[in-house]
Amino acid sequence: MPYTGPQSVDRALEILDAVADAGAPVSAKALARRLECSLSTAYHLLAPLTERGYLVRTAQGYALGPRIPGLQRSLMQHLEPVPRMADLLARLRRATGAEAYYTAYRGGLITVVDTTAPVTDTGNPFAPGRETRAHATAHGKALLAELPRPVLRRYLAEHGMPRLTGATITCAELLEAELSRVRGQGFALSVGEADPAYTCLAVALPHGPGRGGGDGGAVHALSVSLPTVEFRRRPQQVRAALAQAAAGCG
Repeated sequence: MPYTGPQSVDRALEILDAVADAGAPVSAKALARRLECSLSTAYHLLAPLTERGYLVRTAQGYALGPRIPGLQRSLMQHLEPVPRMADLLARLRRATGAEAYYTAYRGGLITVVDTTAPVTDTGNPFAPGRETRAHATAHGKALLAELPRPVLRRYLAEHGMPRLTGATITCAELLEAELSRVRGQGFALSVGEADPAYTCLAVALPHGPGRGGGDGGAVHALSVSLPTVEFRRRPQQVRAALAQAAAGCG
């Protein structure tokens, strides 16, 4: 029996996630196996996604469709990013030799919106998309430090603080103390807290009209990540380049 109602919507989104996560087109049979449903049910769920342009059917299987870039453009409009952010990230990458990231908080979610890391770089620990490790990343800390305490506490209660490495902060009180230091020094640092081999450094960007730490506004951050052994050779250079890039966003 085909899925209906909310369950059908949830399953359709599972299919969309599966296709997005795949490195190549995915067959209906493979999707049916992933959802543990019949092939006819998989086709029932695939039909509206294909019809609306979220997926496209190729000879090799299903792939993301032409509606997806439009969603990305709409997301960028809603986030009101700094103009020419892609150029800014590229300049920061050249200045530091580290991968650069633009991250945003909005509506209770943190998203890695853009990065200089190639999509083929599967070893990079910070890929575009929803960020679920904000308590352990520099960009997450920079954004969380901008939130009013009730909003921060609600975020931590909803998303949790799982231990990712031996250096991860998993106590809300300790994280609040860390965020206080972030506000005082003007930057956030994460050394091996999300990934044992990487250090990331981040700064929150100046608030523009309609931005802020409340539930309605967006908060933005600029960050870089690089192997910890490399960061320790030139921390001041990386920090100065990041500060200069952020200053140009005002």
